[in-house]
Amino acid sequence: MGTSVTSNGDLRMRCLWALVLLSGLALSNSASNTSASTTGINYGQVADNLPSPEVVVGLLQANNINKVKLFSANETVLKAFANTGIELIVGIGNENVGNMTDPTKATEWVNENIRTYLPATKIIGIAVGNEVYTGTDTQLMANLVPAMKNIHSALVSIGADMNIQITTPHSLAVLGNSYPPSAGSFVSDLNSLMKPLLDFLSQIGSPFFINIYPYFAYKSNPSQVSLDYVLFQPNAGVIDPNNNIRYNNMLYAQVDAVYSALSALGYANLEVTVSETGWPSMGDASEAGATLQNAQTYNGNLLQLLAQNQGTPLRPKLVLQAYLFALFNEDMKTGPTSERNFGLFKPDGTAVYNLGLTGTLSTGSTRTVTASYPNAADGPSSYFSSAKVSFSIIFFSILILLHSL
Repeated sequence: MGTSVTSNGDLRMRCLWALVLLSGLALSNSASNTSASTTGINYGQVADNLPSPEVVVGLLQANNINKVKLFSANETVLKAFANTGIELIVGIGNENVGNMTDPTKATEWVNENIRTYLPATKIIGIAVGNEVYTGTDTQLMANLVPAMKNIHSALVSIGADMNIQITTPHSLAVLGNSYPPSAGSFVSDLNSLMKPLLDFLSQIGSPFFINIYPYFAYKSNPSQVSLDYVLFQPNAGVIDPNNNIRYNNMLYAQVDAVYSALSALGYANLEVTVSETGWPSMGDASEAGATLQNAQTYNGNLLQLLAQNQGTPLRPKLVLQAYLFALFNEDMKTGPTSERNFGLFKPDGTAVYNLGLTGTLSTGSTRTVTASYPNAADGPSSYFSSAKVSFSIIFFSILILLHSL
């Protein structure tokens, strides 16, 4: 690659990514049980032009992204992530959930797709199905919890249940009411399904996964929904009349609506993780807000928010974790143009827009990722994992660097 000039904006965003990672690391070295990073990314593969998983690993490492959520158990991907230290959540597609209601098949799946790769590949979770309760397949809905229990039992049998969490991601449409956040509740028809699921998650200590896209709220009603409110920009905010809490962004309001819904059913202690969130950089003419600038603003401001290692107004002491959607633009996804343009990267490894991301893939037969570090001998893992330094030192060092730019 040729020499390039890095702008102050690029440096600021790279510092921000470093702060997200390092602040989580410092907290994990303290008495807190917070994970090494509050930010992960969804790695989908509904495309015919993506780089190999081995190259993807280099891209992730070059950008200090150490938490990845997958939508399937792909042998090539699981092997590529071995000995990288990157934490993986492995998915089981909706089409396979029914098979998992058979204990024997669930055990076979765990042995083949989980046990085979441990401990070299750092698998920390299994996401069983996706948005099952907002679909139309009633048999799939009925199969979900039995499938999750069988997967968990299979993990117990190999001694991996304490290190690998079982959960299932939901669409925000499981909520029958989301405003005000303090009055959030699930769709009443789903309560008979939701209670056994929440019982199980509570018993095994797993989080409640929710896919939240403020973009869709804006797209459906751009004349009434404030763009600044959904993009984390300065705005007047929205006050919850029940508790006078002022919300300055829609994401926090929606997460707290989920917390209220959980509390209403008696599960106030469950933790909520945002399993998907993002913004498309391109859309059809009818898709309001689907622009590159809005995508950059949403994800950039979200990173700044997560870097603060804070919770939502209703759970201020519980650090919010989120997985951005998605790593790549995926050209084989169906639906409107936006569906194929949620990625932070293009298939050639170049960033879709400036978030301080680095690492361009070469176009030759051997594809590589280049990155630079303070010490050329240090990769991301060795450079950060050996650092045992207080959060305050990291925080003020970043501030000083930002001020000097």
